[in-house]
Formats: sequence, C-alpha cells, structure tokens
Amino acid sequence: MKLRPEQLAAALKKGPVPVYVVSGDEPLLVEEAAALIRHALREAGVAERQAFQAETGFKWAEWLASFDSLSLFAERRLIELRLPTGKPGVEGGKTLEAWAARPPADTWLLVLLPRLDRAGQNAKWFKALEAAGALVTVQPPTLEQLPAWIGERLGRHGLKAERETLAWLAARVEGNLLAAHQEVEKLALLLPPGPVKLEQAREAVVDVARYDASDLPEALLKGDATRYCRILDGLKAEGEAPPLAVWMLANEIRNLYRLASGQARGESLAGMYAELRIWESRQPLVGRALKQVNLAQLSQALRQVGLIDRAAKGLLREDAWELMKQLGLSLMGQRTVPLIAEVI
Repeated sequence: MKLRPEQLAAALKKGPVPVYVVSGDEPLLVEEAAALIRHALREAGVAERQAFQAETGFKWAEWLASFDSLSLFAERRLIELRLPTGKPGVEGGKTLEAWAARPPADTWLLVLLPRLDRAGQNAKWFKALEAAGALVTVQPPTLEQLPAWIGERLGRHGLKAERETLAWLAARVEGNLLAAHQEVEKLALLLPPGPVKLEQAREAVVDVARYDASDLPEALLKGDATRYCRILDGLKAEGEAPPLAVWMLANEIRNLYRLASGQARGESLAGMYAELRIWESRQPLVGRALKQVNLAQLSQALRQVGLIDRAAKGLLREDAWELMKQLGLSLMGQRTVPLIAEVI
C-alpha cells in the first residue's frame, strides 16, 4: 500500500500493518515519518525496539533466524532496518522477500531507505515489502512549495505569517530543510501565538541557505535573476570551486544553442528534447528560455563560457563567479555584457 506522508497519521490510527517502508533523501522528513510509526506502535503495545544497519558483511540469514526463535514470553517488538545504499544485495533481497511472505510473530518491521531509482522500485524485495505493508515516500518541498511548507509548520504552533514573510524565510533556509524546521521551532519559542511580522522574523532567523551548482540551470531557465545571483554568491561564500558551476552553466547553454539552431533548421523540438534527454518535467522551463534568447546571443554566450572556464582554472585573472553572474544576467535580459576577450 502506497501512502503519502500526509496520509500516514490517519492510516496508523486504523491499526498497524506488519511492514513499513520509508523512502527518501531528506533526513528530517524520513525521521518524522519514522517517529510517527514508532509512536503508533508504542500506543499499540509494541514495547521493544531494536535497530540494525545493513552494510557490507551484514549477516542476513542470522538476522532473520533470530526472530524466528523468539520465546512465547518475548515482548512485542519493532525492528528497524536501515539500508544506507538502498541495495540489500542478492542475499538481503531474498531475506526481505522471506520476511514479507511470513513476518515473524509479534514483530513489526520498519525499513528506512534513500530514494530509489526505477530499478530499485521494481526489485522483487521492494515490491514484496510494499505488498506486505505500507510504503511512504517522502520528498522535500520544491522552492515554490517551501513558503507554504514553512507556513504550515508555523501554523502547528499557532503562528501565522503573511506571504512576504514566508517568502523571506524560505530564501534564508533554501536547500536546508532541517535548518528551516529549527528556525520554525525557534520562532515558536520566541513569539506568542498569532501573526509573525517580517521584522520579527528578520531579528530571529539566521541565513542558513545551502546551494548546489545544480540549482543554477533552473534559476537561469526561469529567468529568476535574484535567485541566480544568490546561488552564485552562496557557492562562492561556502568556498566551492567554480569549475562545476561553470560546467553546469555551459551544459545548459549548449543545450539551448542546439535547440535554437535546430529550430532554425526546422527540426522537431520533441525530437531534440529526446536527443538531449530533456525530460518532460523540464521542457516547459526550457521552452520558456528559448523564447527569451536568440541564436546570436547563445553563440556569444558559448564563447563567453569558454573564457569563464579558463578563468575558473586560474588561466585568466578574472573572477569566474562574477563573470558567471554577468553572463546569466545578460541572457535574462538584465544587462548587456561584453565578451571577456574585449575587456582583458
């Protein structure tokens, strides 16, 4: 049975199932789902909890056999099994299939996994566990969803913030969901129930946003100049080396150039999307960006990227971060930037 995180509490009230699987890459959300399951099982009289982590050398056969030999007087127990890689191997997969087929008496299993790819989700052991109980897949909120996520968390403490305040909070904790949770808890401690003013949030919240170079292309495609610059500034402040960011930016510009030149020759956009492996979820963003730039701009941008790459490697006495910022703003129509070669 598949459950969305928001459905888990109601499902637990109906009574526990033999197996729970929680899958996701966001530690805060995985732990919150696991905590709900633990609490519900304690309420149902499951008093004992044992935790295991399956890594290289894990003795699967012994692990399973130990639960088959429980005495008549053993307490009801919850067994937590963490699979850090999400891959139990051949022996582990067969062991989990055997558990799902015949769960030990008075024993409940909670499996904690990272987010699995399609192959992992189609594995026999994963399908068996899902069929034997409940699967909860957790995903962090997107940037667009983050203000509402923060607002919902504030509401649990009787706090209410206006849209501007929520947007400001989201910008300060982007990419760091645990920090977002901690800042909400801090506001709940500092403020009485009621409205949260922007000034109050500014006084209480530390800027703990974390950025990844992979966030750059999305900001560029969306034409979000503020976020694009904030990502570059954040990466630079965190001491990241620029080559990866340059590569991510160059790859996006190359794709746009290929699409724009193909369109000029009358090629099918759908065919080019398939060639470049631009998935359906990103195609509206890419299509929007194509309408904002022309082939000449993209050709110049590619030459610029080559020079930025040299600057990132220390071959030019230029700040690669600042040059990436200028190039992105130029493509977004925010300013006109000469080629580096023209200003050296």
